[in-house]
Formats: sequence, C-alpha cells, structure tokens
Amino acid sequence: MSELDLAAVRAFVAVADYKHFGEAAAELGITQQAVSRRIAKLEADFGTVLLSRLRSGTTLSKEGAAFLPHARNLLAIADQTADMLRRKRLPLRVDVLDTRIAATEVLRGFHGTTDVELEIVTSRGLRVARESLKAGTIDAAFARVLGSLDQDGITSVPACFDPVEVLANAGHPLAKRRSVSMAELSEWTIWMPGNVPGSEWADFYEHVAAEFGLRIDTRGPDFGWEDFVHRFTGPTDLLSLVGESCRLPEYPGVVRIPVDPPRPCYLSSLLWHRRKPHSALPKLISYVRHTYQPPRPEDVWLPACDWALISSQRSART
Repeated sequence: MSELDLAAVRAFVAVADYKHFGEAAAELGITQQAVSRRIAKLEADFGTVLLSRLRSGTTLSKEGAAFLPHARNLLAIADQTADMLRRKRLPLRVDVLDTRIAATEVLRGFHGTTDVELEIVTSRGLRVARESLKAGTIDAAFARVLGSLDQDGITSVPACFDPVEVLANAGHPLAKRRSVSMAELSEWTIWMPGNVPGSEWADFYEHVAAEFGLRIDTRGPDFGWEDFVHRFTGPTDLLSLVGESCRLPEYPGVVRIPVDPPRPCYLSSLLWHRRKPHSALPKLISYVRHTYQPPRPEDVWLPACDWALISSQRSART
C-alpha cells in the first residue's frame, strides 16, 4: 500500500494555489523540476491524475479537485503536530508539591502577567521532580533543594520563602495569643503526619525541631488537608506548623497563630533542566528572579544548608 508523501502533497497544494509550477517552486524554495517530480510520483503512487497541464496554465483535474480539501487538512494536521513536537504549542508543564502552597502562589502570580499556557503537575517533591526534569516530562519544578543538582544538568534559582505559623484549636492555651515564640512551642507536641521520611520538607522540619527543641509527631496516616485541619476542630492540645501562605480549608474553631521573628522559613527554588528548555521557560525564570525577595537574617531562620544554597546562587549570579 502506497503512503502519502507530505512533501509531494505540499507541492500539489502549492501548484493548486498558484496554478503555476514556477511560482509554486519559488514558494517552496525548491526547483521547478523538483515540484514536477514530487507531483508525478504522487500521481504514479496512486494511479491518478491530479493536475491538467495546459498551455494556458495548470488546472486541477476532477480527482485533483476532490483531493485538494483533504490535502489541505492533512498539511494543517502535520504542521500542528510538528509545532507540538518543537514545543511551540505545548503548555509549560510545571511541577509543584501542592496547589495550596507558597510556590504555587508564585506560579499563580506569573500566570496573571502572561499569556503562557500552563499545565500544573503535582508530585511528591524533589525526588520525583528531579527524575521528571531529567526525563523531559516536565519543564520546570518548584521544590526545596537538597544536595547538588549539577550532575543531572539541573539549574535552580531561589523563588520564595514561606514563614511558618502555628495551627491550633481555638481552645488551646496559645490560641488567643497575637504571636508565639518558637521557644514556647517546645512545651507542646507538633503533629505533622504529612512529613514523609526522606522528603525535603521532612528534612526542613527535622532541622527546625533540632534548633528549637520541638517534639514532632509524624504518625499518620495522612488523609489530606481537609482531614488534617478538621482534626483541630475538637478539643486537642496538639499543635502543627503550616506555611503562612498555605491556603488551608477553613473550619470554625481552628486558628492560625503567627510566630515571632526570626521565624523558620521554607525556601522553595525554581528548577529546570539545561537541555532544550521550553520556549516560554525564560519568561518564568525572569519573573521568579524579579519577584524574589532576599531574606533578612534578623527576620528569618533557615537551616545552614539553605543559607549555603542562597550564598552559592548569589555568587553564581555575580
């Protein structure tokens, strides 16, 4: 069975449009002889005559007139497919840990300033995003960086900080306070069932617990945000730590209490692979760099590894 040669189909449509082999050849950037050969082969492959060559010019045969709309549709689909493969029309796929957190707010802000089509992917943090970036199944990711990514061809820039605050039942002794210090929290159990062992966010809270003497209970299971917040609607002495920017479900009887500075802050970075980046990725990188606000040491507390990351990225820019 003969297969359609797209180059020959394109030559046929050009001749049909211009009604002249020479003008069709100029449009396609090939010789007139090449146009003739392509169309002759197309006709021979399917045993038909598509064009009538007359002294007055070139016209469509009956078969050619019937084939022309199909040929146009075929070329349109082929061009759209080629554009997709060249990543000109694919949405910018960005991985985030959760759609409720600070990094997603950065992405939401970017979306409001551009016509770039976005596709939000939620995964399980750095370990998954790292492999997805290497595989090319995502274009960028927001995550807290642990260790070096250079060996994987991945680059990062700091994106945002999210200070922690306390989640409590309204009847808790700390609930009516305007703010609390980290030292005061050492008297209570901090319940965080979503702290997956080995994850970058669990690592962050392990640093926080060591620095401020906290007792963190990670026992689950983790049934998601709705169930997590609902657990604080009844009387309980449990407390939890959440990001200030986190969009939590609202329940009566559950309060969020700010933490006195220097507040532990969760650093999220924008990550991307240096290999063949999406054409819209520079816009996202530029937006993140423009909106990023460097921390003041007197206001925030960060693990030493996060400070080192910020310092190394600052040095790389200079």
